Amino acid sequence: MKLYNEADPAPNPRRVRIFLKEKGVDLELVPTPLTKRAHKAPEHLARNPLGQVPVLELDDGTHLSESVSICRYLEDLHPEPNMFGRDAKERAVVDMWIRRVEFRLLFPLSQIWVHTHPFTAAVATQTFGQQFKEFGAANRKVFANGCHLFDREIGYRPFMAPDRYTMADIVAQTTFDFARFIGVDIPGDCAALRDWYTRVSARPSATFEVPEALLQHARSLSG
Repeated sequence: MKLYNEADPAPNPRRVRIFLKEKGVDLELVPTPLTKRAHKAPEHLARNPLGQVPVLELDDGTHLSESVSICRYLEDLHPEPNMFGRDAKERAVVDMWIRRVEFRLLFPLSQIWVHTHPFTAAVATQTFGQQFKEFGAANRKVFANGCHLFDREIGYRPFMAPDRYTMADIVAQTTFDFARFIGVDIPGDCAALRDWYTRVSARPSATFEVPEALLQHARSLSG
C-alpha cells in the first residue's frame, strides 16, 4: 500500500499520518505537493476525481479517499490500539464527536480560510468569482461558538470521546492545528478545551510538519 500525501498543514492528510504513528504502522508516502497542483494532475484525478489528498492505494490497485474512511480501513487491518471504539456505544460516541468537529469547527474554519486568507485568493476567485471577505470573517464567530460548545461538553475529561485518545481527538487536533496556521486560535476563555489541546499536542504523533518559515509567512499574511 501507499499513501498519496502532502506534508503541509492541510488537516486531512495529517489525520492519516497521526493515525499511522499512533498505530505504529509504516506506509510508503508519495509526495503530492498542493503548491505544484499535483493533486489536480490527470494521474491523480484518476485516483480521486475530487482532486484531493490523501488517497490510499491498495495492493490490488483500489484507491480509497476521505481521511476518516482511510483510517477506518486501516483500523480493521491493525485493530490495536483501538481508535474508533470497542463496542457499539463507543463507536457511536467517537463518530458523533467526529461529525461535530467537522460541522461545528472545520466547516466555518474552511470558510475563513477560503474567503479571507491571501493564500486562497486565487482559488476563491476561480470558484466563486471573488473572496467574500465579510462572510469569511463572520465565520470567526461561528468557529468561536463551536469552541465554546466543545469547551462545555468536554469539561476536564482527558479526551474527546471515551477515556482514551481516539480518532475523534485526531480530527479535532488537526483542525485546531490548521486553525493556528491560518491565524485562528481557541478563545482564551475556553480553559478546558485549551487544556485538552495542550495535552494531545504533547503526544509524539502530533509533530507539526510545517516549516517555521511557512508558518510565519502565513501568520503575517493573516494579520
